[in-house]
Amino acid sequence: MSRQDYMNISEVQEPPLDYSFRSIHVLQDLISEEPRTGLRPLRHSKSGKSLTQSLWLNNNVLNELKDFNQVISQLLENPGNLAWIDLSFNDLSSIDPVLTTFFNLSVLYLHGNSIQRLGEVNKLAILPRLRSLTLHGNPIEEEKGYRQYVLCTLPRITTLDFSGVTKADRTTAEVWKRMNIKHKKTQIKHTML
Repeated sequence: MSRQDYMNISEVQEPPLDYSFRSIHVLQDLISEEPRTGLRPLRHSKSGKSLTQSLWLNNNVLNELKDFNQVISQLLENPGNLAWIDLSFNDLSSIDPVLTTFFNLSVLYLHGNSIQRLGEVNKLAILPRLRSLTLHGNPIEEEKGYRQYVLCTLPRITTLDFSGVTKADRTTAEVWKRMNIKHKKTQIKHTML
């Protein structure tokens, strides 16, 4: 096993860098804010940055992710290895494209925000390792076909809104897709004629 493999394995087992419940309005505040401490202390690199793959920013008052990469690179030794980001219970109205740059992301919590457009989910399709996603408690949850749309758009996820994705869910999503997506394309063609 190489040293890099060992580092990656140990980072997975590290506790999260936890800034939950800190009344954070802008990401720059993370630089001066102390993270919450858990049962196990966070390990740090020689440069003082956290050795973790999990970042918890839940239960704050964020309405945008401006400067996300710059701030995260000051806090984490390997920001590209982020596997879990919790942004639940903030005031985000969209899925910021910066989240799609973390290709190791497997868990993304966005529940309890203000995401209005179902099409925002499309941005996440580029994430190859995304397996667990939460979006409940956002206005998009009220859209007809919400669960089916998300499952069609993100076929690799195994958990949506803390509920496992079953074979029946996938079948229903595929049927929904055939009935709705093609129908919309046909409607678009007819309106263009």
